[in-house]
Amino acid sequence: MSKVVAELKYSAEHEWVAVDGAGPSTIGVSAVAADAMGDIVYVDLPQVGSTVTAGETCGEIESTKSVSDLYSPVTGEVTAVNDAAVADPAVINADPYGAGWLFKVAVGSEGPLLSAADYAAANGGEL
Repeated sequence: MSKVVAELKYSAEHEWVAVDGAGPSTIGVSAVAADAMGDIVYVDLPQVGSTVTAGETCGEIESTKSVSDLYSPVTGEVTAVNDAAVADPAVINADPYGAGWLFKVAVGSEGPLLSAADYAAANGGEL
């Protein structure tokens, strides 16, 4: 089973959100999604300074199996992108909750998010 981190919130589209107090929130894709996609070979992320909207596409992840849209779980301004993940997308498979983070957002509002327990129960993940 794929790991689900208890401290994070999750979207139904398999993105995770780490709320960092007063700072920007970090966004990534869950291990459940990374495992299902297989070897990730390309990632297209939103530009720093752009605005993302909760529930809408903001990028793309391509694996050896498929191409998947990346959905923003929050609304706000993108403050950083993980250039290391763009340069070497395999890091998303290797460490989806750490070095494989995708982008950071100064959050104005959150979309509908699931607790880790609810996400794990719905998607076969393991807390």
